Amino acid sequence: MKKIIQTEKAPKAIGPYSQAVESNGTLFISGQVPINPETGKIVEGGIKEQTRQVMKNIEAILKAAGYTFNNVVKSTCLLDNMDNFAAMNEIYAEYYPSNPPARAAYGVVKLPLGVMIEIETIAMK
Repeated sequence: MKKIIQTEKAPKAIGPYSQAVESNGTLFISGQVPINPETGKIVEGGIKEQTRQVMKNIEAILKAAGYTFNNVVKSTCLLDNMDNFAAMNEIYAEYYPSNPPARAAYGVVKLPLGVMIEIETIAMK
């Protein structure tokens, strides 16, 4: 069974996709960009500020679906510049102080809305 997850505490989908989909105890969170859901705007600052907002958005979706960061099994991080990897990793690690999920990180040519980072997440119960 497929259940669509939607929360006002994370940015609304800006295309034909859902914030997240849950199926058989697995939650698939669409790539989150650093949009503040209260303002609808990209957060100001650099990669650390953008990463923190992305993680807050992921946290809001996890919570809306009844999950936590402890349930996350895989993340995929997309960066517009791999020179930002260490700074992104510093903020990312704050959300996974122990037993972090599997992860891949890629440098890409361009991300939506000109952001510096996008992260998609998979969680399981």
